[in-house]
Amino acid sequence: MKTNRILITVFIVGVLLLIPFIAMQFNNEVVWTASDFVIMGILLLVTGLAINMAFVKVSARRNRFILSAIILIVFLLIWAELAVGIFGTPFAGS
Repeated sequence: MKTNRILITVFIVGVLLLIPFIAMQFNNEVVWTASDFVIMGILLLVTGLAINMAFVKVSARRNRFILSAIILIVFLLIWAELAVGIFGTPFAGS
């Protein structure tokens, strides 16, 4: 069962990475390099595995929801920082 959940997570990450890849074929406004795909793949995979671990390790439904929300908020903040540099850190490349 554990391997099945990990494979589903990896499959979902792959499908999500197909969205910008397909958009790049039809639109010149989406310009991702190989490093962009690698970084986003790692970020999505770590987020998915962290949420998966939260669901496996935490038994209370309320605590699962809170922990998953915290993980998603951290993911969104890192994504926004990498995309547009909302905090202005060197992490965003500025």
